[in-house]
Amino acid sequence: MKSLILLWKIIAEDMAIRCRTSTTCDVKTVTGRTKHEGLSFLTIALPSFGKDFQKSLDQGIVDRNMFQGFSWHAGLPRFLGGFLDLVFDRNSGVLLSDPNVDAVLAIRQLTLIYSKMLIPCSDARDKAAMDGYVQCDEEVARNDARMESSDYGEFRRMASLLFRDTFLDLDRKVAALELVPKHGPGATADRIRGNAKYDSRTWTDRLERYFPAGDYIFPNARYYEHPDDVHHLEPGAEIPVKVITVPKTQKTPRIIAVEPTCMQYAQQAVLDAINTSISQSYLREFIGTESQEPNQLLAREGSRNGSLATLDLSEASDRVSNQLIRQLLHNHPELLGAVEACRSRKAVVPGHGVIRLSKFASMGSALCFPFEAMVFLTLTFLGIEQALNTRFTSKSDIKRFRGMVRIYGDDIIIPTDSVHSVVHSLEHFGAQVGAAKSFWIGKFRESCGKEYYDGTDVSVVKCRRVLPSAREHASEVISAVSLRNQLYKAGCWRATKWLDQRLEGILYWFPYVDDSSSVLGRTSFLGYETEKMCKKLHSPLVKGWVVSSRLPSDKLDGPGALLKCLLKRGSLPVADSKHLERAGRPRRVDIKPRWVTPY
Repeated sequence: MKSLILLWKIIAEDMAIRCRTSTTCDVKTVTGRTKHEGLSFLTIALPSFGKDFQKSLDQGIVDRNMFQGFSWHAGLPRFLGGFLDLVFDRNSGVLLSDPNVDAVLAIRQLTLIYSKMLIPCSDARDKAAMDGYVQCDEEVARNDARMESSDYGEFRRMASLLFRDTFLDLDRKVAALELVPKHGPGATADRIRGNAKYDSRTWTDRLERYFPAGDYIFPNARYYEHPDDVHHLEPGAEIPVKVITVPKTQKTPRIIAVEPTCMQYAQQAVLDAINTSISQSYLREFIGTESQEPNQLLAREGSRNGSLATLDLSEASDRVSNQLIRQLLHNHPELLGAVEACRSRKAVVPGHGVIRLSKFASMGSALCFPFEAMVFLTLTFLGIEQALNTRFTSKSDIKRFRGMVRIYGDDIIIPTDSVHSVVHSLEHFGAQVGAAKSFWIGKFRESCGKEYYDGTDVSVVKCRRVLPSAREHASEVISAVSLRNQLYKAGCWRATKWLDQRLEGILYWFPYVDDSSSVLGRTSFLGYETEKMCKKLHSPLVKGWVVSSRLPSDKLDGPGALLKCLLKRGSLPVADSKHLERAGRPRRVDIKPRWVTPY
């Protein structure tokens, strides 16, 4: 913890010099409060200050109800007062007519640097998260009960206008058994890992109708001689998803639902077909399936001219009702049937046992991301209709909003003049707009990991792990090298120098390299260094540490091996020649010294 405080102090010095102010009192505050409150001051209290600051930027004034736990002087908090005085008027708390953007960046950097530390939450916070998961599902069920047929009618109308052609194409592919499934490297609820997934013979009766076992879990009909070759599960005997927590912030964990192998396998087939259809239609202008950059560029535009707003949804995936998905696919029975067949209906929640799910799916399902995006796009255009007091009747009505409406998961870009109607539409159908991370009034915008103020990028560098004290702490070393290089590019020269000295003492070899190099080295605007030339290739070499991770041994042969090869997408040969010998995710990461090219 001392090293984290010291790093904060040095970054504060960098920012103070840039903004020509002082952080002496701020350093004392951080040191003292961390001593008494522990790491939670850095990972919870400071980020809370940063979020209140962002909301104050959006509102154009500092509200006295914000910045809880920090003392005040006149109309602003004392903490980081030297920077705040460059952004707000000290007496009135009103945003200055020409606030210092460097000070905006400095405040965000100093308050949010430890906001995403990968540190497990306390047991009490994990339990609260599980309780919240169950409570959220109950709220989804209550919202379903209060919905009227007219609400669903309007939803179906807009969904048909947006997705009719896409869903017709998907309907045809489902009926023709053209969907191609795949297994991923992650964990499953039935604890089948790696190559063993291709030998799995567990299937469900619900899947059989749209994903026949003979076509989907065997290489061809020759290997499917007897129905007893497959262990079919009736609906009541299906394996429920396993709800777990993974580190997100120290305040609250991330909730993940681990799907059974057969469900995830079929979900990937539907996902690939959906992404392909969207990428080949006009919908690619409105829904992001791969790149976050379009959302980020629109957020920058919105921060510059105020024409676009950025909305963020709380518990986005967990608040999408399965009933909404049924309404979305109402006129497309084949697609609806396939989606329903590979949706898990129950979940095992620690402390609550097995519950029946009202939500469509949680994070962990391959279909969570695309379907929440389609639902949110539908609700967004219903809100825009209300704002314009009109009714869209053709795709041309939709297409004129290119560059103004875009959805990437739960990150939503919309015209500012439609905000209130869109928010009402989203919340009427069960979504919950996160007020702390939604912006439309001032010049601050945030979307897909990028933040802008008046067109200037004010995104910050975040420390993800505790700083390493020995080379054996491979994950921490890798994270620290990344942190060093990000701080260098952000212009935090003193912090960069301090990390250089710390890492040199741990790594011994810490050369200057290009961004593309596999060496754990330091990047520099002056280029990379060369220690010697390769005698065979006559290319420059440097000695440094290279990340080494080995996949677990997992041999696969027979029908499972043939199935895996047949499922490989594309015409190119398999990149990993040993994919039938090793598979899954590495159990540990190590670093080893090597002579490698610095670029």
